[in-house]
Amino acid sequence: MYTIAKRFIFSASHTLAVPEGHPCGRVHGHNYTVELILQREVLAGIGFVIDYRDLQPFKEYLDGHFDHRHLNDVVDFEPTAENLARHFYEWGKKQWLEVCAVRVSETEKTWAEYTG
Repeated sequence: MYTIAKRFIFSASHTLAVPEGHPCGRVHGHNYTVELILQREVLAGIGFVIDYRDLQPFKEYLDGHFDHRHLNDVVDFEPTAENLARHFYEWGKKQWLEVCAVRVSETEKTWAEYTG
């Protein structure tokens, strides 16, 4: 199995429905890192899982819908890293069957991953 990944970055704010006093209940922001992970058993064309350039629509989706936005106004679910990972996975899977996972990071030390 061949695996590739590409990272994308966007900045956004959100609040979470957490108990009173929890810092994530206040409006705050992150510089999100989203990693799109793709796999194929047999390479295509000249030897690609997929040409990285073909992933440009994902960058355009992030830039157009999420970058410098308040996520609570953009999505109809609680904007946790876990839920965002699932959302991005489902969006990416509709574009490329090779998508096998998506990782979302809000900080350098934390990741959430959805694998479908």
